[in-house]
Amino acid sequence: MRPDTLLGVDYLTPEQLDGCCARGWPDVLGVALFSSGEVPVQATDVPLARVAVRPLGDQPAVCEVWRSLGPFSSGTAGLVHYRTNGQFVFGRVTLAEADTDSRAEAGDRFRLASERVYAEVFRCLETLGFAHIIRIWNYLPEINREVGGLERYRQFNEARQRAFKAFRGQVNGNVPAACALGSPPGGSLVVYFLAGADAGIAIESPRQISAYNYPPQYGEFSPTFARATLTRAPAQPMLFVSGTASIVGHRTVHPGDVLAQTRETLVNIRALVAEANRVAGGQLFAAEQLKYKAYLRHPADMRIVVEELRRALQPAEPIVYLNADVCRADLLVEIEAVGGGGQPQAH
Repeated sequence: MRPDTLLGVDYLTPEQLDGCCARGWPDVLGVALFSSGEVPVQATDVPLARVAVRPLGDQPAVCEVWRSLGPFSSGTAGLVHYRTNGQFVFGRVTLAEADTDSRAEAGDRFRLASERVYAEVFRCLETLGFAHIIRIWNYLPEINREVGGLERYRQFNEARQRAFKAFRGQVNGNVPAACALGSPPGGSLVVYFLAGADAGIAIESPRQISAYNYPPQYGEFSPTFARATLTRAPAQPMLFVSGTASIVGHRTVHPGDVLAQTRETLVNIRALVAEANRVAGGQLFAAEQLKYKAYLRHPADMRIVVEELRRALQPAEPIVYLNADVCRADLLVEIEAVGGGGQPQAH
């Protein structure tokens, strides 16, 4: 990878994002905006994923800004709005269940919407000539609600697995890092992703069964994601840690105890960092140097989680806290992370 195509992420306020807009988005690949209300952002050329997940703390909105260096080209492919510099592509898709086949049963519409979204992602990448998905973020309305006796997260896993089989032919091994969080009722399914010209390496945890090998008690269709993805481009190795929770083996541990779940989640993240360093053949990453997003099921738990993460990590960057349902109803907190390499500089 050329040194001028580095990848980085910043978490900004909407006011800070206005500064990127005023400069003409010279180094912005894509944006995810987290807010429970409407925040005006003018981003015609830049894909903007609006996620109806409420930030916790002082800011009413958080902007996740993925940066790289141009020149960029932007466009749409089906439902996907994308932006690319030839080395990376950021894309986003938003689809309401009501926009699926009106003849389908209500209980099937979410599954159909999910499968269509993933088909749109794969078709877009085929059009652009990108073969390697690095990271996918999924935000699903009412993720834990049961419809027709089946939890919506399990419907999503079925749809995602079918799409991976149809377009990639595999649902295990070198699949991308990912997360799936719950958003409020009545919203749209929102997916955004990063893909690269170079393949990443899937990292699995020595403490956990790979999600794609979960036993049938978690559903007929296992989740299709890796615990982390390591990119090994010489100029900038990066580690993308998937949404990680208090799971050992395949079982939830410490149900009902948010402090113990937070501590177990950090043990899992440190295990992934150690495994990534082993695979990379050097001490490239440290848990304390990663950038974090933490999802809390209950806002009242924020003080406990904040204090524990500060104590355990003394993080180099502020942590973003968001209110979202986690994919298992007995999980209270989920944490994701990214880090490694240098931050790109604008021209």
